[in-house]
Amino acid sequence: MTVDETLNKVKLLSKSFVFEALDEQTRSELAAFAHVKRYSAGDIVFDMGTPGQSMMAIAEGSVRVSMPTPNARDITLSELKAGDVFGEIALLDGGERSANVRALTNCTLVVLERRSLLEVLQRNPAFSIRLIELLCQRVRRSDERMMEIAFLALPARLARLLLRLTAAAPGSDAKPLGKLSLSQSEIASMIGNTRENVNRCLRKWQKSELIDLKGGWLIIRDREGLEEISEAE
Repeated sequence: MTVDETLNKVKLLSKSFVFEALDEQTRSELAAFAHVKRYSAGDIVFDMGTPGQSMMAIAEGSVRVSMPTPNARDITLSELKAGDVFGEIALLDGGERSANVRALTNCTLVVLERRSLLEVLQRNPAFSIRLIELLCQRVRRSDERMMEIAFLALPARLARLLLRLTAAAPGSDAKPLGKLSLSQSEIASMIGNTRENVNRCLRKWQKSELIDLKGGWLIIRDREGLEEISEAE
């Protein structure tokens, strides 16, 4: 491995909030044992139930994390972008992968093996705390999503999803995105429903001028109206 290759992986790791907790020397040690993998859009990164001995940091691109349901539909758990990490559950407990991961776009991942990461965890409390924070964030989000699926009607779930997605990077709470490029099948998988039901709801909202559907885009026309729907029980 050349010095340039190691430096490049150190730079890629520094983009993740988890690895920001490490000093430069420790990041360099991890990078020396890491390897870079590239995936094309649509490629399988790993499937639920397969052995998991590594954690991945996204250097470029985005991935979708999902789980199959008994009726053969997938539920999207999250979409992760550059700076995010995934695969930490199987890495920590040595068990099988707990979800499916697919590349949404062309991706560059930095892959860190279980043995080298556990050694760092044992001597670096700050890194351990960052991983705990990451796991807590994911448990909280999972609990919120299960609550929404179990107790909220479709319009409220759909409105919450659109508000959440438009406030996510590159948008923000202060300056949300005005439109989204997602298929109705993708939206349905994120809220645990069918494309047909999502289509009916969106068409109704289009007539009410809450949103517009044009050229493959879902355009937000009345954010306040969607916020009111999101609070309905």
